[in-house]
Amino acid sequence: MKNILVITFSDIPKDARVLRQLSVVREFGHVTTLAYGEKAEFADEHLRIDSSLPSLPQTPAGVAALAAHRFRTAERLIPAAKQGLKLVGNRKFDAIIANDARALPLGMAIAGDDTPVWADLHEWAPEERTQLLSWRLLVAPLMRDICKTYLPSTAAQTTVAGHIAQLYQKHFGVTPSVMRNAPAWQDLEPSPVSDDKIRLVHSGSAVPGRSIDKMIEAVKTLDDRFSLDFYLTTAGYGGKYLQTLKDVAGGDPRIRFNDPVKPAELPATLNSYDVGIFWIPPTNTNARLSLPNKFFDFVQARLAVAVGPSIEMAELVRKHSLGVVSERFEVSSITQTLSSLDSQKVRSFKAQAHTHSKELSFDNEAKVARGILKRMLSL
Repeated sequence: MKNILVITFSDIPKDARVLRQLSVVREFGHVTTLAYGEKAEFADEHLRIDSSLPSLPQTPAGVAALAAHRFRTAERLIPAAKQGLKLVGNRKFDAIIANDARALPLGMAIAGDDTPVWADLHEWAPEERTQLLSWRLLVAPLMRDICKTYLPSTAAQTTVAGHIAQLYQKHFGVTPSVMRNAPAWQDLEPSPVSDDKIRLVHSGSAVPGRSIDKMIEAVKTLDDRFSLDFYLTTAGYGGKYLQTLKDVAGGDPRIRFNDPVKPAELPATLNSYDVGIFWIPPTNTNARLSLPNKFFDFVQARLAVAVGPSIEMAELVRKHSLGVVSERFEVSSITQTLSSLDSQKVRSFKAQAHTHSKELSFDNEAKVARGILKRMLSL
């Protein structure tokens, strides 16, 4: 039996992409996870990293190393990675999967010279948190160096979208396969569409910078045909931003805030609505090229889709006639785009989501993972 190590600095039961990854990896052998949080489904063994330990060199010595661009030293000072090495000890593996660039130094250190490493890059690593000055000055150079140093030595690379794959090719000379953030195929039918009501829905995290407030403002200006439901987690904001959004809604009875549901239950929950909506302004490269879980959740729920002119999402909407794309990210453009919808268009878009649901599901994306594992394990 093959022994496979999966590394991620996330809490896997809450990480939909890594959970889907594990569902394929388990087909190929004994799976050990090295991560924060509890043991996840599909793992045979779990090595738990203390969640209080940062996955970046956030210590005085680590920050000094970052400032001096002594990147190998900085890597050795990452608290979570140091504990990860101790937890692994002398274990040997037939393959290692490192989720995100920040897990690559640890993965390569465990691998040594003989074990193949697959880098699953969940976003464009050099611009992960460019809204923070400390990231731009200290961490971004580390991320670029990690990618430059380690990616060419990995056995395989994957990422979430085609345009991000092109960035890795342009800057680091590797050609990642695309494995999109799509959930498993759901056996659902499009729900009926009313002639005089259009039920909008948005799911995700209540996080600033994602135009959720603009969606609310747009709906408040629309006629009474439209309603908007939210299924939002509080993320790291402790409910403060969620309350801000409720204040923006101002008690409008057409705008409702529902309790969040588990990722696996989301498509079935959303199925009773008509249009999944999402506008994320292009404040950085990852936002500009965003192709998130929620887009595919909408498709699996058999919804029409309304999005802003984000490159990856807009391409899929237009290619498969899934819905509408606004010209801009401003409230006026969102309002204009949603106003163009009628019951006949919504029925057609929902039917297209149904037609393309298998193509736009993890059942399709899993083929990429299986191909990589077969090559890495020489099967």
